[in-house]
Amino acid sequence: MDKLRQSLLDAPIIEKDGYHYFVHPISDGIPMLEPALLREIVIRIIRKAELEDVDKIVTPAAMGIHISTAVSLMTDIPLVVIRKREYGLEGEVALSQQTGYSENEMYVNNVHDGDRVLLLDDVLSTGGTMKAITEALEHIGADVADVLAVIKKEGPNELDGTDYDVKTLINVDVQDGEVVIVDEDGDG
Repeated sequence: MDKLRQSLLDAPIIEKDGYHYFVHPISDGIPMLEPALLREIVIRIIRKAELEDVDKIVTPAAMGIHISTAVSLMTDIPLVVIRKREYGLEGEVALSQQTGYSENEMYVNNVHDGDRVLLLDDVLSTGGTMKAITEALEHIGADVADVLAVIKKEGPNELDGTDYDVKTLINVDVQDGEVVIVDEDGDG
C-alpha cells in the first residue's frame, strides 16, 4: 500500500462549522511530514505532470511550497511562489482568490508573457484558488502546460468545464467521519 493512500486513511478528521475536514501533512503541515511520504509524492508528480519545456513551477503560498520546492530540486525547474502579500515589484499581477473557506488577494511575480508553467498545489477542493491563478497566468500571457494537485476532494470545483484538466495523485471524500479513497490514481 502506498504511503499517500495510507496517510490519508490514517488522517484525523475535525469538524469546523459543520464541515468534516481531514488534517494531513500535505494540506496542513500537521501531523509531521515524513520524508518518505514527500519523496513518494514528488516522484509521482514528476511521472504524471507535463514537464517538457516547462520554464517555471508556479505554486500558491503556503501549502504548495514544500511540494513544489521538492519538485524544483529534483527537476531543476525554477519555482515561483504566489504570495498573499503585495511587494510592488515591476510586473506584479494581483489576483482575487476565493475558496469555500476564505477570500484573499494574491500576487504573482516573475511570470512573464510566453513562460511555460506547471501550476502545482496541495489540494483541489472548490477550485477557487486554481481558477484565479489560471486566469492571472492567462492575463500575463503564460502558457499553462499542466495543472496538478496532490489530493482532490470529491465534488464540483470551479475548474470543471474550463480548458484545464487538473491532474491529481489521489481523489478522496470524507464520509461518516472517515476519509474514503474515491480514485487511487487521481484520474476519476
